[in-house]
Amino acid sequence: QVQLVESGGGLVQAGGSLRLSCAASGRTISTYAMGWFRQAPGKEREFVAAISSTGLSTSYTDSVKGRFTISRDNNKNTMYLQIDNLKPEDTAVYYCAAAMGITYRLKRGEYDYWGQGTQVTVSS
Repeated sequence: QVQLVESGGGLVQAGGSLRLSCAASGRTISTYAMGWFRQAPGKEREFVAAISSTGLSTSYTDSVKGRFTISRDNNKNTMYLQIDNLKPEDTAVYYCAAAMGITYRLKRGEYDYWGQGTQVTVSS
């Protein structure tokens, strides 16, 4: 069993930056691919970014490419999402997730564990 706890969300102005963290406990995440998803009010939870278990491979949804950077520190059992040049449309609850295996995953259903989310609000 893996427990995931997100942190780092908040209220920022457009153009600002945030660094989200996802701290894992229960098991080492070194054997898990990890990902970030987000859910805006009234919308489905959507894929944002994913990273392989080693951190060598990553993937991003088109709308965040060049602004978001996913990374992980397996020694700290933590994953990160650096968010730069925030836009109002980035406002959402951000969730981290873990999937057993090496290869990153793009679909919600492929993840085994989820955190409770952290709110990111971007004002214009």
